[in-house]
Amino acid sequence: MTGSHEVTLEWPDGRTETVAVEPRETVLDAALREGIRLPSDCRKGTCTACVGRVIALEDEAGDGRPHAADAVDYRRPPRALEESDRADGYALLCIAHPRADCRIEVGPMVRSELGDSPWG
Repeated sequence: MTGSHEVTLEWPDGRTETVAVEPRETVLDAALREGIRLPSDCRKGTCTACVGRVIALEDEAGDGRPHAADAVDYRRPPRALEESDRADGYALLCIAHPRADCRIEVGPMVRSELGDSPWG
């Protein structure tokens, strides 16, 4: 079992918060533990209320947008995301476990760019 990963959450207004996400803890749970409010609803990966977009990985070469699968793993399959969404960096923070230190863009603009989930 590996140690915690540092996840920096970034809002459109320039605010950032960094949280240490423990093994088997989700990004959302770590943020809530630190008093950081993030939107969420189903907490099962079937809606997109908690969506974020991975914008950087700690050890990436910088050759394009990082693939969310490189940054996060899931406790269950993210039903609200297509594989193409994950390839574009989107991640459901309610079920996402970081695999690496990363930066994740959060806020209503991320969800509006993705659109609504067909699952609810």
